[in-house]
Amino acid sequence: MTDSELISGLSSGNPEAGRLLVERFQQQVINVCIGLLHNRFDAEDVAQDVFIEAMRNAHRFRGESKISTWLYRIAVNRSLNYLRNNKRQKLMVEIGSVFGLFEGETIRDSREPATNFNQLEAEELKRILKTAIDSLPENQKVAFTLNKFEELSYNEIAEVMETSLSAVESLIHRAKRNLQKKLKHYFNP
Repeated sequence: MTDSELISGLSSGNPEAGRLLVERFQQQVINVCIGLLHNRFDAEDVAQDVFIEAMRNAHRFRGESKISTWLYRIAVNRSLNYLRNNKRQKLMVEIGSVFGLFEGETIRDSREPATNFNQLEAEELKRILKTAIDSLPENQKVAFTLNKFEELSYNEIAEVMETSLSAVESLIHRAKRNLQKKLKHYFNP
C-alpha cells in the first residue's frame, strides 16, 4: 500500500490502513517519545495517542511531507504536551544511544568486568547528562534529541519542527554549546 493509498484508507476509516500505519511506524514513533519522555510506559501511551490523532486527522494530511515526518511532528507535539501537563514528571532524555546506556543497563567496557563502582559511575554520568539536557530550552531539546537520538537529518528536523534549516542548525549548535558549558566542570576537572 502506497502512502497516498494509506492516507486514503485512513480517511475512509479502513481498519486495515490503521493497522498498517501502526505496523510501519510504531517503533519510530515510540523512539521519538522515549527520547523526549525517557519512560517507556509513558512513551507507549503517548505513541498510542499519536496514532489515534493521525487516524482521526488523516483527512488533514496534505501530502507535502512524508507520513513519517507528519507522525514525528505529532509525536513531538504530543510528548511536549504530556510533559507540560505532567509538571511533576521531569523531562528525561535517552542518553543511552550515545554512551551505551539504556534503561536498566550500565556502561560496560567489554575488556573489564562490571563492578558496582562501574554501575554507580554510569548511573551518575547518566543522571548528570539527563539533567543537563533537561535544562536546555525546549526547541533546543527537541532539535538535539531528534538529531542525536533519532538520527534525523537537519532537513528532516526542520520539517518536523516546521522551521527553517538555518534555525535547526542554530538550535543544535546552541544546544551543544550550552551542554558544553553545563558539563565542562564534570569532564574537565
